[in-house]
Amino acid sequence: MKFSVSSYSFGAGRFQIGDIGLIALAKEMGFEGIEFANLIVPEGKHIEDHAKEVREACEKAGLTPVSYTIGADFLNGSDGNLDAEVERLHKEIDVAALLGVTKMRHDATGGYKENRAWRGFDDALPTLIEGCRRVTEYAQTKGIRTTVENHGFFCQDSRRVEKLVNGVAHPNFGLLVDIGNFMCADEDPELAVGRVAPYAFHVHAKDFHKKSGNGLPPQDGFFKSRAGNYLRGAIIGHGDVPVLQCLSTLKKNGYDDFVSIEFEGMEEPQKGIACGLNTLKFIEKLL
Repeated sequence: MKFSVSSYSFGAGRFQIGDIGLIALAKEMGFEGIEFANLIVPEGKHIEDHAKEVREACEKAGLTPVSYTIGADFLNGSDGNLDAEVERLHKEIDVAALLGVTKMRHDATGGYKENRAWRGFDDALPTLIEGCRRVTEYAQTKGIRTTVENHGFFCQDSRRVEKLVNGVAHPNFGLLVDIGNFMCADEDPELAVGRVAPYAFHVHAKDFHKKSGNGLPPQDGFFKSRAGNYLRGAIIGHGDVPVLQCLSTLKKNGYDDFVSIEFEGMEEPQKGIACGLNTLKFIEKLL
């Protein structure tokens, strides 16, 4: 396995550092690759020109630009116009190609905003399948594989994302498997990863502290899972996600590409990220 870091992990500080500064920092910290959660485009500059500069900076630093991560919503995005939302993502794919990545993660949806009582995931699935397939067909012409991540509560469970990837049924489309995010849908990560590991195109290493929703509500730093349990971002290896077991399952299923740290803890980001990388390197020796 190779290790990369998502720019998202650096929190609000990444906007002061900028993409070029993040590349230098990731290299200094010992990463082999970097994943961009959107781009921080300097004022007055076009995103296309900035993407080219970022690619050149990665090449100069000897750092692989691994993936480009953007938002999307095939139900509600672009004012609910599916064609417009697909076209918007085609333009993002053009940016990803200039950036030099081989993978792009986009969302599927955050769920219905109205009539939620009777419009569940299975009702949305045909629209999500169509959107994902149309995007990945275009991305394939650019040499970029597309993924959907298990996050956002609505499209998060392992069974739901498995339905989506099997419905799209395209060799250019797979999953970004975030080993921690399944806890947001109250799934045991080891069971969920075991289900979706065969579809993994990319992997996020993430950890959470978990407290039962039946206990005293923690006052700071926690958020609620879909079923009302309490979660807080943790340094990888410090929380309740079985990181070793999840990565072992992914490796057993043939995954041997970048694992990207996505840190969401309360600790100072650089320290939290560095500790997480140390844990991942130790785990690698055990696999």
